[in-house]
Amino acid sequence: MPLRIRPAEMMKIDVPIGSAQVSLAQLDERSREIFRQIVESYLATGEPVGSRNLSRLISMTLSPASVRNVMADLEALGLIYAPHTSAGRLPTELGLRFFVDALLEIGDVAEGDRQSIEAQVRAVRGGTLDGVLAEASQLLSGLSRGAGVVTAAKTNARLKQVEFLRLEPGKGLVVLVSEDGQVENRLLDLPHDLPASSLIEATNFLNARIRGKTLSEAKAELERALLAARAELDELTKKVVSEGLASWSGGDTADRRLIVRGHAKLLEDLKAMEDLERVRLLFDDLETKRGVADLLGKAEEAEGLRIFIGSENKLFSLSGSSTIIAPYRDSAGRVVGVLGVIGPTRLNYARVIPMVDYTAQVVSRILGLQADA
Repeated sequence: MPLRIRPAEMMKIDVPIGSAQVSLAQLDERSREIFRQIVESYLATGEPVGSRNLSRLISMTLSPASVRNVMADLEALGLIYAPHTSAGRLPTELGLRFFVDALLEIGDVAEGDRQSIEAQVRAVRGGTLDGVLAEASQLLSGLSRGAGVVTAAKTNARLKQVEFLRLEPGKGLVVLVSEDGQVENRLLDLPHDLPASSLIEATNFLNARIRGKTLSEAKAELERALLAARAELDELTKKVVSEGLASWSGGDTADRRLIVRGHAKLLEDLKAMEDLERVRLLFDDLETKRGVADLLGKAEEAEGLRIFIGSENKLFSLSGSSTIIAPYRDSAGRVVGVLGVIGPTRLNYARVIPMVDYTAQVVSRILGLQADA
């Protein structure tokens, strides 16, 4: 069930497995109106809403008794529930998914917000990739009640040069410099009797073959070259090259860089002790950075923006959180990471969804300009 998006071509949204199976045709006009009011009230206040208040909020004239009958039907469909006996109703996770898929109307990003996003992300001093991504993460947190998150796969950076350095007997450092200015240092074991000439030879051997390649591409190329060049390299130099290759991840999602900003935003507007417990669980999840990076890394396979609500996202199922993420791309159009917002299910979806999508577009443009510079 596609979103009703204005303008319709603004973004592509992929719905994860577990999306609502309720058909819009199952709801008549008054059921849709009452359900919409329940969800919008929850998103605004976090509180359940009862039949008496709903009868005042909806545009049509219905008695509280008629509203209760409609609410009973919505509850039977699994779209709403009563958190306590005699309480009003709140949307279920299925109800929120149905609302986002079938009823939510998303407009374009306002011109003022566009200019603000562009200015903040482009104003990063030095224009480094890490700086741009950190600013995008901070910006997204500021636009929502959530934490801004950004991932970048280290393996997608295109290499410029490699250098081996001796630290002490038996220990060395391989320094990887990418075309966009990223620098990574990795420790490695070296033979104790290694001469300085072997480090120089290993550096020259690698630099002749890695320029312009991603880490995973370079690893595959070097493994082939190492087999073909056994007669050219002495045994100690081959050990240095092999140790260098062993320190390269070759594309593991565990090797993704993860930037999280705005944890404090998650502590705002807490309504009850259960909210505090939910945020505590979410903090625990965010501390498990490998798990978050793995989750967001899988989202890179999608072509467009993705939305996970509650238990649809196993990592954040206990904290009942929502995740809105969009991929960003390099100058060649390749997806190199994702950015977005993780926060309570009460996220302002109509505002956050287009903001996340537009921020991803801005970051993609900046990466394209950096590559052309």
